[in-house]
Amino acid sequence: MNKTNTAFEATEVIGSDSSVAVHQQKSWKDYLVLAKQGIVTSNLITTFAGIYLAAVYTSTGIGAHFAQMLFALVGAALVMAGGCTLNNYIDRDIDHIMERTKDRPTVTGRFSANHVLLVGLTQAALGLGFLALTTATAVVIGLIGLFIYVVLYTMWTKRTTTLNTIVGSFSGAVPPLIGWAAIDGGLHTYAWLLFFIMFFWQPPHFLALAMKRVEEYRAAGIPMLPVVAGFEMTKRQMVVYVAALLPVSLMLYPFGIVYTIIAAVLGLGWLIIGIAGFIMKDDIKWARYMFVYSLNYLTILFVLMVIVHI
Repeated sequence: MNKTNTAFEATEVIGSDSSVAVHQQKSWKDYLVLAKQGIVTSNLITTFAGIYLAAVYTSTGIGAHFAQMLFALVGAALVMAGGCTLNNYIDRDIDHIMERTKDRPTVTGRFSANHVLLVGLTQAALGLGFLALTTATAVVIGLIGLFIYVVLYTMWTKRTTTLNTIVGSFSGAVPPLIGWAAIDGGLHTYAWLLFFIMFFWQPPHFLALAMKRVEEYRAAGIPMLPVVAGFEMTKRQMVVYVAALLPVSLMLYPFGIVYTIIAAVLGLGWLIIGIAGFIMKDDIKWARYMFVYSLNYLTILFVLMVIVHI
């Protein structure tokens, strides 16, 4: 590791033999890996959309809520980072099996398990503290999302049932709800529509990833739908969720004709690609298309929501 990126050095004890000590270098980048920076960043886009739209529909404007916006963004980021770090702590016994997780600091030995646990709990606590500077509703939603992700998803359903993706979707759908609640604790109908857009978006997104990594999940003993039920069932489930997402996204038609047209085109495009999966012979290639499209869909849709209200 490049020493210019080194935050500090420490000796970590790894493996079953406590007498074996390895001189490890810890980098701030390792903490970003633990926090799953990509997930946090993408979810902050949806959190900001919730904040901005709440400010618009309470007729106050974002400028009147600058402090709440900062507290909400920092709080949401820390709560999500804490949840992801705790996920690393819990999954450290299986992460070495999967290619995409084998370089995590919990696997390589750069961080001890106790250190990761402390970091995760600290991040989550600080995040809830920042949310407490906004509204009580935002704190409650953040706490519920954290509990679902860490306990109900990571500790329980991820290793026991194919419904793990659905359970995880509940926690993954709370960021825009947190953002809205930070400004308007009453939670307008639009806030719940943002929640359901995120909820229906997640199964096809994560099932596409599960198809791409099916052998890794199989080796780790994780009962993802492609592992348990096969690709055909998984593809049907993905198309059902994309089909359900389209009308939910269009229920925000009061956002204007530009939003409605683009949301319809995005949704129909994803549905067409989904249906094409029953024709394409290369399932993994199709899963890659679905995964990439899902990322672009979410980013474009939520950025669009903000733009049409400027």
